Amino acid sequence: MSLLVVLDYAGVALFAATGALAASRKQLDIIGFLFLGAVTGIGGGTARDLILGVPVFWIERPFYILVCAVSAICVYFAAHLIESRYRLLLWLDAVALSAYGVFGAHKGLMVTGSPTVAIVMGMLTGTLGGILRDVLAHEPSVLMRQEIYVAAAMAGAVTFVASHSTGLPVLVAAGAGFFLALGVRSGALHFGWTLPAYRSRPGRNPKDAP
Repeated sequence: MSLLVVLDYAGVALFAATGALAASRKQLDIIGFLFLGAVTGIGGGTARDLILGVPVFWIERPFYILVCAVSAICVYFAAHLIESRYRLLLWLDAVALSAYGVFGAHKGLMVTGSPTVAIVMGMLTGTLGGILRDVLAHEPSVLMRQEIYVAAAMAGAVTFVASHSTGLPVLVAAGAGFFLALGVRSGALHFGWTLPAYRSRPGRNPKDAP
């Protein structure tokens, strides 16, 4: 099994686990765990494939649904053993974002040949599942947190595409993209790394308008 396939399955499984952790925080039943796990696990990849106009990956290979289900069920029986489920959710999300972002970029590049499209697909694949999870579970959105999030997925996708374009083997480029994205997101979680935020400015006095 290649590294890219491992990243694909890992991204799905870990995102599904974060969806199940969100379900545990809301004290949902097992169906709620399975639903949130599946939506989070396959949401980003589904949107990617629909935009690219290719067969949706989990319809071609339903085993991905089983991966989501197993991940959600494991969390259902083990979530009570975890001291800080939201903290774990964020760290699992970081790993999933890094893995899935690189795989999304790879698929975008293979389908279209466009580095720009590949980077966008990496960002979309790596972040949409987590965003859907938070919206459905009414959790604080990872997108609205001050720490770097989408930019981490973009960094991983850009690194993969740039490394691949220089002639590096796909697996080396994928590893570089994954570890850079994970490093950026880990730094954001651990050290609070942020990008400069917009600061509103007072409007002009109408009397000063030309």
